[in-house]
This record gives sequence, structure tokens and C-alpha cells, in this order.
Amino acid sequence: MTPLLVFDGNCGFCTRTLGWLRLLDRHRQIETVPLQRAGAAERVGASPEECASSVRWRGADGTRAGGAEAIAHALSVALDAAWPVPFYRRTARWQERLYQLVADNRYRLPGITPWCVRYPGDCQ
Repeated sequence: MTPLLVFDGNCGFCTRTLGWLRLLDRHRQIETVPLQRAGAAERVGASPEECASSVRWRGADGTRAGGAEAIAHALSVALDAAWPVPFYRRTARWQERLYQLVADNRYRLPGITPWCVRYPGDCQ
């Protein structure tokens, strides 16, 4: 199973951040899908509302996560390094608070043209 990250395709900040992740993922191990694509939420075992509130992850081993934990898993795969997940676990409360602050304000943060504007055929 290919690791999968579902992100908000209407968010310019999210699209910019996805670009950084793709630069780190040199071996193209992670599939990235906008939550606006039909069936995206179901593929990560989440509701559309959960996907709208935070990025969602489904790992190759079936691991599911959201928010800062999802980012830690994605970084671990992209960097081919184990440390992001244990680091997340030691600092989870702090990371989740910071993630929520960013998520709550993501449409106000600087970004680029949102994925769904660039690739409207990829979104519903």
C-alpha cells in the first residue's frame, strides 16, 4: 500500500507546504491527494469533516493519523528517517497546539495558488 496524504486543495498555504514535502520526498514514495477529490476521505479512513479540519495520513502499514502526527509520519517517509515520529510523540501536545493554530488560520497565511485552482479537474 502506498503512503497517502490528504490535504486541503483549496488552501494556498497547504499547497505551498505540500510542495516542500514533495521536495523532501525525492523517491516519490508518498501519494498526495486533495480532500476535494472524490473518495479522498474514504481512502484515509476519515470523514470529509475530519479531512477538512486537518491533514490526514494513511501509511504503507495502514497507520492512520491526522494533524501534526500525520505530518510527522509523512516526514519520516519523505526523509527515509525514523526520528520524526518519536520526536512527535515526545512533543505531541506542543506540536498539536501549533498545528491547530496554523490550521485555524491557514487561509490567512501566505501561500501559492491553491491546488484546486491550478488543477480543477483534480477536485470536485
